[in-house]
Amino acid sequence: MTDQPPLFTYADDPALPGWKRWQFRDDTRFNAFVEPIHVRIDRGIARVRMLPRHEHSNMRGQVHGGALLGFMDVALFAAARGLGVIGAGGAVTLDLSSQFIGGGTIGQALYADIELLREPDGCCFCAG
Repeated sequence: MTDQPPLFTYADDPALPGWKRWQFRDDTRFNAFVEPIHVRIDRGIARVRMLPRHEHSNMRGQVHGGALLGFMDVALFAAARGLGVIGAGGAVTLDLSSQFIGGGTIGQALYADIELLREPDGCCFCAG
């Protein structure tokens, strides 16, 4: 049996001091659409960062709602990794709800602040 490399990398990013770069090793998967993702942990809160590009835009030139939802979903996993809840393996989203209160700007970083609420029996519940 051979050892498989981790599915994700999670390491300091010299381009953003104080941030870890969380990235899926297979750039043909959905995660590549929202990457690179960066994570910073401060007082038990994971701050997750994405820089939206043109391909994330809608017809109004703002960040598309689908891209925002994709970022939210991926940010939960990046936060869970940063908070030490999961390793570099796979996981699934059981529920994700959102309310949009404004549009994102292409080229301006988006942030998700995520807090671990509970971690019972192999599940984790987060809010952001």
